[in-house]
Amino acid sequence: MTVHGPGLGRYYEDFVVGDVYRHPLGRTISEADNTWFTLLTMNTNQNHFNVRFAERAPVGRIIVNSGLTVAVVLGLSVIDVSQNASMNLGWDEIRLTHPVFVGDTVYAESIVLETRESASRPYAGIVACRTRGLNQDGEEIMSWRRSVMVYKRDAPHDKDHFPEARTGPMTI
Repeated sequence: MTVHGPGLGRYYEDFVVGDVYRHPLGRTISEADNTWFTLLTMNTNQNHFNVRFAERAPVGRIIVNSGLTVAVVLGLSVIDVSQNASMNLGWDEIRLTHPVFVGDTVYAESIVLETRESASRPYAGIVACRTRGLNQDGEEIMSWRRSVMVYKRDAPHDKDHFPEARTGPMTI
């Protein structure tokens, strides 16, 4: 097993079963993040936005919307797992194992479970990972299994996408 440090994107050929990616960024969840996400997604459970209501619940305070936490952990993993992907194929076995609160900082890491060539797309392969989110104290807050279709290094699909300036090249 190899533990990889920060990088920007991997191609199918870069993934090795058993390798662990410690995704380089952390993200502190603010009250505004939680409130906006809860409103945006029309989640009406008051445990996410009503302090008085949440104080009476078993946890005793506002819990960050788990949809937001899943989205953040997924986003943190993109730089290593799916920066060079063409599509997500699925998430399975999603587990929410520890509550997240306003002010918590979330981190993520992924382990490669399997790789295989795509049967229908010769320019890509399928990568399956187990990803987990951790809080600032190292508590696992969630985990899932994710499958993603990742471009091979020589795939043309993710190359030459930057536009040419109509005014010509930049000059001093």
